[in-house]
Amino acid sequence: MALDFSDDRKMSRQAMKAELLDAETELQLTRAWRDHRDEQALHRLITAYMRLAISMAGKFRRYGAPMNDLIQEAGLGLMKAADKFDPERGVRFSTYAVWWIRASIQDYVMRNWSMVRTGSTSSQKTLFFNMRRVQAKFEREAMARGEELDSHQLRALVSREVGVPLHDVEMMEGRLSGSDFSLNALQSSDDDGREWIDALEDDSQQGDARGEQAHDMAQLRDWLMVAMNGLSERERFIVRERKLREEPRTLESLGEELGLSKERIRQVEAAAFQKMRKSLESQSKEVFHFLT
Repeated sequence: MALDFSDDRKMSRQAMKAELLDAETELQLTRAWRDHRDEQALHRLITAYMRLAISMAGKFRRYGAPMNDLIQEAGLGLMKAADKFDPERGVRFSTYAVWWIRASIQDYVMRNWSMVRTGSTSSQKTLFFNMRRVQAKFEREAMARGEELDSHQLRALVSREVGVPLHDVEMMEGRLSGSDFSLNALQSSDDDGREWIDALEDDSQQGDARGEQAHDMAQLRDWLMVAMNGLSERERFIVRERKLREEPRTLESLGEELGLSKERIRQVEAAAFQKMRKSLESQSKEVFHFLT
């Protein structure tokens, strides 16, 4: 199902005209999508709650991102919520969707705030979206008492309030106060001044190094294929699902599919890795020590 986010004003008008779902209708739609992958039910559900997504997107405009992009990310979060929602839990879909919409928008804002990665852990995300507000609160309280906080005291207070290490506060403060600069900017005002990019070390691989790396990777793949071929069909399946997928599967999901307990899946996985280690060690001591 495709949604058109090309015009945020048009999207907002359409969202305001969408139907309001009662609890029973919402339940029927979420079940139809979960059980039958009914795209019409999904479209109706997403359309009904786009007003919620757009409303939440508007709260992040102060971070400088285009509203159209924020709405798109909010819509993606809404669709992910629909895909993961369990209608049997007795929770309204809108309540569940709020978390996914907010997470999607926050991830987008943090990815695009700076070319330098701003943060990825939950504590860093909490700091990014709350540090300025918490700092302002403590500064107001100190001013009301006739006091003045120095930067160290302020960071310590933020650290305790948000519940993150002090060094995380210091790091985030530095990242939020900095700006991105072009590497093509001149180092001086002279016409013949060098660009900053000219001062960077060339760390690219030369042709011979790339050739050696390609050869080594091909050899490694051959050794791994031999090791995998020494496993049973079930062991190969578990190793592929646990280690070779872009999104590795859990022990629990594999256990449900194979009719085994989580502990048994873990035991089979450990045994498979032990076989692979022995196979790799017999083929090459060097690759075995590299992989371990």
